[in-house]
Amino acid sequence: MANRITKHIPNTITCCNLLSGCMAVMAAFNADAWHTLLWVVAGALFDFCDGLSARLLKAYSPIGKELDSLADLVTFGLAPAMLCLTTLCGFHYSSDTLFSIYPYIGLVLVVFAALRLAKFNTDERQTTSFLGLAVPANALFWCGLFQMDLSAIPGAPWIIGALVILFAGLMVSEIPMFSLKFKSLKWAQNKVRFIFLAVSVVILILLREKGLSAVIGWYIILSILTKGQH
Repeated sequence: MANRITKHIPNTITCCNLLSGCMAVMAAFNADAWHTLLWVVAGALFDFCDGLSARLLKAYSPIGKELDSLADLVTFGLAPAMLCLTTLCGFHYSSDTLFSIYPYIGLVLVVFAALRLAKFNTDERQTTSFLGLAVPANALFWCGLFQMDLSAIPGAPWIIGALVILFAGLMVSEIPMFSLKFKSLKWAQNKVRFIFLAVSVVILILLREKGLSAVIGWYIILSILTKGQH
């Protein structure tokens, strides 16, 4: 009986990630960047805990792997894409049809998040590090970016559109990126992770939630400089 209950714990946590993603999508639909961020962060915590619990309890299952990807697509793909769309809709566009449909460029993010997850699930090279930007990092970037008042920035809609294309490409790229999984606390084995975390803490102290996009930018730069070493 205990074993039956135990094997369902990781999937239950994954479902909490999915529910958090649904709440994030609802907040994003209302252009509520703050609550979208809160629910995405909650989903990220559940996403971390479901993998941790599966390892500790040795409760792996094919269903768990598929469920995890489906939950991640909602929380880290659809939610930031919807937030991008509603934010772009807040800018004033001309009556020209081309410009009125421009905000929908944000939906490119959910398409490439799906491609990223499918690629990750079928790629045996990504067991200890990543090739391309992980979808949780992509989501945190967008949620952090939209904590800022972008309306005062000249050309902001076009900058956002360029970032959408850039991050879509990063998700399916072959760029090596390190993971934050610690196998030990030794400096020699984890110096890249320690440096990343130390600088990230400083950024978040100074900028708070607005610094999340800077943290993800720092992660990408450090990964490129270190070639994703782990």
